[in-house]
Amino acid sequence: MSASSARTAPTTRSTRRRSSVAHDVTVRPIRSAADHRAALAEIETLMGAGPGTSEGDRLDVLATLVEAWEARHVPIEAPDPIAAILFMMDQKGLDRRDLEPAIGSRGRVAEILNRRRALTLPMIRALSQLLHLPADVLVQAYPVKRAA
Repeated sequence: MSASSARTAPTTRSTRRRSSVAHDVTVRPIRSAADHRAALAEIETLMGAGPGTSEGDRLDVLATLVEAWEARHVPIEAPDPIAAILFMMDQKGLDRRDLEPAIGSRGRVAEILNRRRALTLPMIRALSQLLHLPADVLVQAYPVKRAA
């Protein structure tokens, strides 16, 4: 037996051994809110399961089913444009002055962030590039405070 075949032989045997072990991962589709709640409860009990175990495999399958069900039945609303701008400013360590090239003067930035003025299309384009935010987030309608 050559040195290289001696190294590969144990790997081949251990692979065969692992693949012959059958895990029972039988699950039912999620068809209702009750099924969804039951799957979430079971996921909670399986959270400590190790990868490659039957419990870990069951957790993976249930998580995938829950994710698919939630994508169809629990839509996530687009964030408020001003909240998204403020969040990205915080994440990138920016202050109001950093928005001036995209929005305009310091006063205009204050008006936008204080919701006294709506974003314009040129502002949306510039903010989308500056903050790496999708334009469809910034074009969402949001409440603007009108002067009294």
